[in-house]
Amino acid sequence: MASTGTTRGRDQDRARVAGGQDHEMKYEAGKTGASKADVKSAVKSLGNSRKKVEDELGKK
Repeated sequence: MASTGTTRGRDQDRARVAGGQDHEMKYEAGKTGASKADVKSAVKSLGNSRKKVEDELGKK
């Protein structure tokens, strides 16, 4: 039987970038037009907030 839980965890997960996961780096790189190294660097310097990372990468 499938769980009918809330989507709270999913929303929280989508608000973050997992810097250690290659598929997350590829996704953000493709979305912003930056390299995977740039994405990883942004996550390291700004934290894992997707909005902050995308804002930073969008400026380059």
